[in-house]
Amino acid sequence: MSVVEWPHRFLTLDDWTALPEDPEHRAEVVEGVLVVAPRPLSFHQLAVTRLGYLLNEQLPESLMALSEAEFVVAELPLTVRVPDVLVAETELVEKNPARYAAEDVQLVIEVLSEGTVRTDRVTKFSEYAEVGIEHYWIVDLDDPASMITYRLVDGEYENFGEHTGKVSLDFDGAPLTLDLDALTTRHAQRP
Repeated sequence: MSVVEWPHRFLTLDDWTALPEDPEHRAEVVEGVLVVAPRPLSFHQLAVTRLGYLLNEQLPESLMALSEAEFVVAELPLTVRVPDVLVAETELVEKNPARYAAEDVQLVIEVLSEGTVRTDRVTKFSEYAEVGIEHYWIVDLDDPASMITYRLVDGEYENFGEHTGKVSLDFDGAPLTLDLDALTTRHAQRP
């Protein structure tokens, strides 16, 4: 076991960047404080991988979905989130940035897991709205798998639908089909 020397102040972006990789935990910074949690279980990881794949198969070429990409919600005090899936412009993704600015993110999807329910439904819900992320979707893998889609209207998220089973959505003019029941199965149907 190694010990990391922590600064005696709120973390800065330089501090965050200097942290060692930790494959056993997920880390984010919230108002300068490091928040660490165990990695989610296999079904969660499978659903995140499948969501990213399905979105990339259906999004227009100008957009790309990424799993576990960092984005800076605020610089002072520092808040860096690592959502399960985010969608940004392909042109920016191809520049391979270390992290994204909030204004670069068009959609965030969080898949609920043990220990993140309140954070995803309350804290991130308000943070993402405050920084203007237009679309926020929350996936719950409890049987039956479901998804709530929110869209920013006048600075606040409005519920644009609660979905189960096979879902047909319009994401800024792009038709998307997601089979929520297949997010955690071996042989999912392609759109």
